[in-house]
Amino acid sequence: MRLRSVLTALALVLGAVFAPGFGVLGGATDAHAVTKISHATATSMFRSSGITWSSSGGCSDRNKPTCTSFEQLNLATAKGAQTLKSASGCALDITGGTETGHAGGTYSHWNGYKLDYSKYTCVGNYIKNTFTYIGTRPGDGAPQWRSGSGNVYADEGNHWDVTYHNCGGC
Repeated sequence: MRLRSVLTALALVLGAVFAPGFGVLGGATDAHAVTKISHATATSMFRSSGITWSSSGGCSDRNKPTCTSFEQLNLATAKGAQTLKSASGCALDITGGTETGHAGGTYSHWNGYKLDYSKYTCVGNYIKNTFTYIGTRPGDGAPQWRSGSGNVYADEGNHWDVTYHNCGGC
């Protein structure tokens, strides 16, 4: 019991959370314990890390599927993008955020858990050579890789679809 108290205190200091099925530190965050951020906060974070973003519609309206919005993005997702950028050393361009038009579900774009990235060779090589291949995704057959922290990177053909359960060791 004392060890659990010490680990809980350490997790709080480091900003980690306990989540059913994922254990201590670096595990998935509970859907009810996430911190949401604004589009402006996310773009500031991305800009400071050298991460770019683009939109086929040239807009950021969350309610238009041709826009790329970060409104209501999970803070851990934004930090996860920063972690991927710094760990890989690759150019990173976000093409999909929290805007409407993506598949639904608990760990969805709309709920702030996912980002889409341009399919650059550097980041693709980093994902495939660093993370563990876990097979294809049911439904669409996209090949998937899981990071040591539990985030899932799916190759959807023309872009990477990434599900962030946490910040990836930020």
